Amino acid sequence: MLWIGTARKEGYGLSDLFSPLTIRNMTLKNRIVMSPMCMYSCDDQDGRVMAWHKIHYPARAVGGVGLIIVEATAVTAQGRISPYDLGIWSDRHLDGLKELVELVHSQDAKIGIQIAHAGRKAELDGPVIAPTALPFNERYKTPEEMTAAQVKDTIRAFIDAAERAKKAGFDCIEIHAAHGYLINQFLSPLSNRREDEYGGDKDRRYRFLKEVIEGVRAVWQGPLFVRISANDYAEGGLTPGDYVDYALRMKEQGVDLIDCSSGAVVPAPIKTYPGYQVPYAEKIRRESGILTGAVGLITTPEQAEEIIGNGRADLVLLARELLRDPYWPRGAAKALGVELEGPRQYRRAWQ
Repeated sequence: MLWIGTARKEGYGLSDLFSPLTIRNMTLKNRIVMSPMCMYSCDDQDGRVMAWHKIHYPARAVGGVGLIIVEATAVTAQGRISPYDLGIWSDRHLDGLKELVELVHSQDAKIGIQIAHAGRKAELDGPVIAPTALPFNERYKTPEEMTAAQVKDTIRAFIDAAERAKKAGFDCIEIHAAHGYLINQFLSPLSNRREDEYGGDKDRRYRFLKEVIEGVRAVWQGPLFVRISANDYAEGGLTPGDYVDYALRMKEQGVDLIDCSSGAVVPAPIKTYPGYQVPYAEKIRRESGILTGAVGLITTPEQAEEIIGNGRADLVLLARELLRDPYWPRGAAKALGVELEGPRQYRRAWQ
């Protein structure tokens, strides 16, 4: 069952934010999602789940979030943003990831994982790779242009990561194709100057993501999200209209939801204000008919309720607000007149 719309569901009072949503085999109890945010907390530099992760993520589940998406988790060691990123490139990561899933499930929340490769924005010792040998800016090293073999190996790494996510018990997977990381680098003409089948026109620039989605879908039957940067904010770059076209392609490939962020593929000024990226989610949802998630300076219950209630997006992803307040959903419920049953251990404080 896939419910898309703005009708208020019986038993949920006057709040759309606290209505459930079913995507494939995953039913979310509300529309509040913890956005993936890098924690840079793998002190062993081997990408394994640490004590911090086991405290940080379950705390938001206790707080009432419907879905937690674990931070950008590298599909190869070379693809980390930093040496302190989580990894999913080896079976040795599985025990920690399984424990994290079990902890979040025990607190009545769903959990997904964002699988990622940093490309030219990796800040690591040794060489880094990208579609084209162009640095992001003067602070970053110049990457090596990926060979055909490296392209195929990296696509395989995303597929292997999806298989490990399945073994770990995650409820959904998000492919990171935003913020100037590797897949975003392939998509944008500002960072992809290749002349082979993975560069040139829009179709060829999409091919890398297309093959990643195909490969992941072959091994993963659950909900599949893709995070995009819906605007490059630079002359000659991709626009929201370009991403409507890409969203239609992704929908046809079996992607369930587009998580709509923006920027960071090249240095460019971005004018930010509350909800500044919501119009991208609204446009893509309306023009492609796919579920979308809105993210970026969403901070108040009333703002989140308006986004869902007016059909501008199907999920709201909160980032810094959930760092400030792990119990934001419970405060939002109170503000919107929704009664939530909290953990029995805390009822004396929340009655």
